[in-house]
Amino acid sequence: MSTGLPIDLILFAMVAAFLVLRLRSVLGRRTGFERPQGETPPGVAQPVPAREAEQPPAQAGLPARALPDPRSPAGQALVNIRGMDPSFDPAAFLGGAEGAFRMIVQAFAAGDRQTLKDLLSEESFAGFDQAISAREIAGETQRTELRAINDLAIESAELRGSVADITVRIVSDQVNMTTAKDGSISAGAEAVTEITDLWTFQRDIRASDPTWKLVGTRSA
Repeated sequence: MSTGLPIDLILFAMVAAFLVLRLRSVLGRRTGFERPQGETPPGVAQPVPAREAEQPPAQAGLPARALPDPRSPAGQALVNIRGMDPSFDPAAFLGGAEGAFRMIVQAFAAGDRQTLKDLLSEESFAGFDQAISAREIAGETQRTELRAINDLAIESAELRGSVADITVRIVSDQVNMTTAKDGSISAGAEAVTEITDLWTFQRDIRASDPTWKLVGTRSA
């Protein structure tokens, strides 16, 4: 009588092991915008394939997202970033940038300095903090409603040594209004306005902190 395992059991075991490894790889991936406390380390991803630079499929209720041509300088920079950090995913990065944008816009309006400090570089935070302080001294209240984010696109990317910069174009519909101490409107209006922002996020790829910090903002 043969004491070996049946061939079908061996095949099932191999398939199960493969599925476990695949799940760990997918579930372990992170965008880098999460707060660092108690995070699970990212899974190991494969080098960027050519199809990775294709545009993510549009989904109902989500903003249009665009990645640069892989042959462009920005596209090549993204490939280089992925080469240094295998867990980096340009499409997932855009999703994280959208989340960071929402958090920062709302935190600035509410004067939430701690949230801003977690997501901004020291220099950027100093500028936001100064604006919040001026508003507080004047007794003003900022009201911001982010009605919709219509478009997200990686405008440019650069890798200098281990420091990566990625600039994202964000088109959103917002209501911005500043109310004075007496309740009168000192700036802005109730109307919905389409705003195009260019936000630059930065990260030292070799650092243990996975957070991409906002280092620059400007209007397009």
